[in-house]
Amino acid sequence: MKMHIGVLGPNTTTDEQYALGVKVGRRIAEAGAILFCGGLGGMMRAAAEGAKSAGGQAVGILPGGEKAEANEFIDLAIPSDLGAYRNALLVRSCDAVIAIHGAYGTLSEIAYALRLNIPIIGLHTWEVRRDGATDPGIRVAQTAEEAVRLAVEFASTSE
Repeated sequence: MKMHIGVLGPNTTTDEQYALGVKVGRRIAEAGAILFCGGLGGMMRAAAEGAKSAGGQAVGILPGGEKAEANEFIDLAIPSDLGAYRNALLVRSCDAVIAIHGAYGTLSEIAYALRLNIPIIGLHTWEVRRDGATDPGIRVAQTAEEAVRLAVEFASTSE
C-alpha cells in the first residue's frame, strides 16, 4: 500500500506560501506517496496541484457533505459533513503530516497528530511548548525537499 502523507495549512495563502505548497505536493508525488489534505483552497489546493503536476494522487477529506466542494486537483473527494471536526479524520488517515504555515485549524490538526502519535514535520508553522520547553513532537524542516524526506522517513519507521 502506498504511503499517505498529509499536508496541513491555511485556507488562504500568500503567493510565496502557495508556491511552497506546490513544491511539497510535487515532492510527495515524486516520493510515490498519496497526498491527503482538506480538499479546499489555499495550502490544500497548492499541495494537490503540486501532486497532480508530478502525476500523483490527491485525496481531499472535506468538511462539508458535497464532493463538489473539492478543488479541481482532488482525485478522490471524501465528504465528511463534520465541519472542523474532519481535521481529526484527516490526520488519522495519514502515516505522517507536513504542517506548512497555518492558522488555528492547522494548530488543531497538529494537536490531533501529537495525540495520535502521527509524525509531524513543521515547515514555517506553529511551535508547541510544554512546561516552558519546545515539544519535540514537531520535527522542523527548512525546505520542501527536507520536509518530504523527513515525512517519508518517519512514516516508514512508525508503521
